[in-house]
Amino acid sequence: MKVLMIFIDGFGLGSKTEDNPYTRARTPNLDRLLGGHCLYKETGRLLRDNAVVIPTDSRLGIEGLPQSATGQTTIWTGLNAAQIAGEHINAYPTQELQEIISASSIMKVLKDKGKKVTFANAYRKEYLAIAREQGLKLSTSTLVVLSSGQKLRTIDDLEVDQAVYQDFTNRLLVSWGYDIKILTPGEAGKNLAGIVRDHDFTLYEYFISDRVGHKQEMTLAVQIFEEMDDFIGTCVRNIDLDETLVLIVSDHGNIEDLSIETHTLNPVPTIIIHNNINAVSHEMIQSLTDITPFIMQIFGLEDD
Repeated sequence: MKVLMIFIDGFGLGSKTEDNPYTRARTPNLDRLLGGHCLYKETGRLLRDNAVVIPTDSRLGIEGLPQSATGQTTIWTGLNAAQIAGEHINAYPTQELQEIISASSIMKVLKDKGKKVTFANAYRKEYLAIAREQGLKLSTSTLVVLSSGQKLRTIDDLEVDQAVYQDFTNRLLVSWGYDIKILTPGEAGKNLAGIVRDHDFTLYEYFISDRVGHKQEMTLAVQIFEEMDDFIGTCVRNIDLDETLVLIVSDHGNIEDLSIETHTLNPVPTIIIHNNINAVSHEMIQSLTDITPFIMQIFGLEDD
């Protein structure tokens, strides 16, 4: 089986209130998959014919608001990074977390087991050059990719539909002066589906959701939900769900509650999409610590 992981930063399960942009967003693709507009914490665990939604703990047994560096390290290693660090750590991984990622990331482990893995995001060459020259801190996802020895995709790959940019559409790149075509989120989703066909494990990261949550801009947040829906829906339609499992995860809440500019304590959704969902042992997922073990189980490597 192949696995596509779509990581959405700062996407929690909020309540059905006026401060939650999801309540106002039109999400026909997810609604069809999930049997309604139901990504609320009150809904609880939800099982449909080919999808399951699991409210997932992001607090990791540590007081305070969940943060990106520890949450993402936990997702991509299966180790409770917040407990190891003794606190929730925001933004970039510390040296301690970097060492954990280097040794235990899901992409490294799968690559070492002979699986073909890839990160679908495109990087700007100037960013990579500046990062090397100035020793800039790297994101958790970048460290996960580098831990596996994989090449980072660039704008050259994006131009031939072999990568997806952080905002789906390439609008950011155009605003920075790049001569590149603007895509619909659906077109970007189709490109991601194409990448999935050639790999056992594909990771794509979307973090605009977290940025918009911090900005507390309702109109933009609604747009983000609708663009995510188009992106995910088109991607799923272009994937063979008999042979590929789609896994949508997040590290902490944020965009689901615009009454505050911080992260939230809400559970995050783990959404699993597959044609034979009843054959997938998803009952094990309760916390961010369970995501990597779940993937290892899918590949039959849980006892290795």
